[in-house]
Amino acid sequence: MTEPTRHSAVEETAEEIATMEIRGAATIASAAAEALADQAEAAAAADATASDPEAFRASLRTAGRTLRETRPTAVSLPNALRYVLQRMEGETVDALRRSVVDASDAFVRQLDRAQEDLGEVGANRLADGDTVMTHCHSTDALACVEAAVEQGKSISAVVKETRPRQQGHITAEALREMGVPVTLIVDSAARRYLDEVDHVVVGADSIAADGGVINKIGTSGLAVNARERGVPIMTAAQTIKLHPETLTGHTVEIEMRSEEEVVEPGTREAIGEIAVENPAFDVTPPRYMDAIVTEHGQFPPESIVALMRELFGEGATEPWAEQ
Repeated sequence: MTEPTRHSAVEETAEEIATMEIRGAATIASAAAEALADQAEAAAAADATASDPEAFRASLRTAGRTLRETRPTAVSLPNALRYVLQRMEGETVDALRRSVVDASDAFVRQLDRAQEDLGEVGANRLADGDTVMTHCHSTDALACVEAAVEQGKSISAVVKETRPRQQGHITAEALREMGVPVTLIVDSAARRYLDEVDHVVVGADSIAADGGVINKIGTSGLAVNARERGVPIMTAAQTIKLHPETLTGHTVEIEMRSEEEVVEPGTREAIGEIAVENPAFDVTPPRYMDAIVTEHGQFPPESIVALMRELFGEGATEPWAEQ
């Protein structure tokens, strides 16, 4: 059987997710849902699928697989695909198209509201005059700070640069736009500055059923240091970042990125024969995290499994899989 044609929006979105031009769990999820809607509109208008419901479904599954393969640890991506594709229903192509477009629109609307609700929950953990420390770039973590500022609280920030891609620079810029005073530090200086910090606020790429937090490499070390220093640390994460596969014993895959992000080819050659590894994420055990803040409220890490089961059930389906 000929592989169904993918809409250009799907190809472009997949490329931008893979190269991190589209970053952040919510942004990735929203882009994926919108790409599926574009695929549905295109498939409904194409000669090969306009009158063939099964061909239409196949084209959406193909688009889903293309998007799914871009970032193996970005759990918001498959959760977005699940939300939209599981709601694809109807006996005609037009009915199928409407169901996909409606589901995509509903998902994006809920996603927009989720971050605002999450921010309000997280802001309640911050007091006037607090200094927060951040790691990497998380729009969920920033939402907590922004909501606190909007409540009239004076907040300052110590921002880790977060090598090797230095996403901390993006966080620093976003905080300055909120009017938050920022001190930018190198990653290895974090322990020194924890004595000047009231809270550590991080995001999450995904959260396992046991409450383990998968986030940008360096998060686990920061959490251990924060616990040793007595500084509370919270993860701000929308429920799209919960990892349903871990309910069935699945081990979260840690993405290894290009060695050229760590050392340029010329420098590597000059050093001599070395191995270079560039893990994108690490896992922070739940015992080092004080709270997980979601749009549904805040939870001790060990109890997040109850919310995960409520939202996703006992297992995880893959509606993008070939049939």
